[in-house]
Amino acid sequence: MATATTDIASENETKTLVEYEVQDRVAVFTLVDPPANTYTHEMMRQIDAAVLRARFDPEVDVIVITGAGDKFFCAGANINMLSQADPTWKYYFCLHANETLLRLEHTPKLVIAALNGHTVGGGLEIAMAADLRIARRGAGKVGLPEVALGVLPGTGGTQRLTKLVGTSKAIELMVEGRNFDFDEAEQLGIVNKVFDADSRDAFLGQVMEYARQFTRPGKATMAVGNIKRSCQSGAELPLEQGLALERELQALLFNSSDAKEGLNAYVQKRTAQFSGK
Repeated sequence: MATATTDIASENETKTLVEYEVQDRVAVFTLVDPPANTYTHEMMRQIDAAVLRARFDPEVDVIVITGAGDKFFCAGANINMLSQADPTWKYYFCLHANETLLRLEHTPKLVIAALNGHTVGGGLEIAMAADLRIARRGAGKVGLPEVALGVLPGTGGTQRLTKLVGTSKAIELMVEGRNFDFDEAEQLGIVNKVFDADSRDAFLGQVMEYARQFTRPGKATMAVGNIKRSCQSGAELPLEQGLALERELQALLFNSSDAKEGLNAYVQKRTAQFSGK
């Protein structure tokens, strides 16, 4: 198993808030700021750097985002930071966070959020920018409780939750501001899968096993990436334009080595060996 670990931090930062590790073509981002892994502007900058690194890395097919420790994936933005900042700074903080999560959402590699603990406020907003969300049963709760602070979920929560559960249900969840367990989140369509695991390590092992099925040579990663692009970008378009995007992405795949390999393997009744090209 090939493993490489690197800290994502700018030259002016001494504290590592996002650990970056690559295992078997899966890049793992771990949010590290005990006790609740709340994010600051510095952490969001490191998430941004990690997204770009994984995007450009030819050895990475899938991204997994998780939190350090057993109790929290991420409890959202650091309240102490926000309480001390002026409104203009907070506006630009939210703008950069929006841009970072859009970059994650637009990266044509599958992104899985591994919810190892409580995933509330901005933590859920980060998770909703992933393509899939997998949670550890009984390890925590999810929710967007920002209304209790007199604000709204300002890192994409109002938009992404609405897309996941529909307008009326999203409004209900946000104005009530309640937190709920992962099983209810799965029923609502916020969480894709809930795994039973005795420990955080066991849970992450299960997530990694799940993630590896989307890596080469077993999976056509160009097709996975283009499916993601077609869904994420096409959802914002009228149907006719969405279909045009779908056709263009399909045309790129028809010209790929992976499509030739997939079709030949099917005809020859053998397992395809994809190269990601």
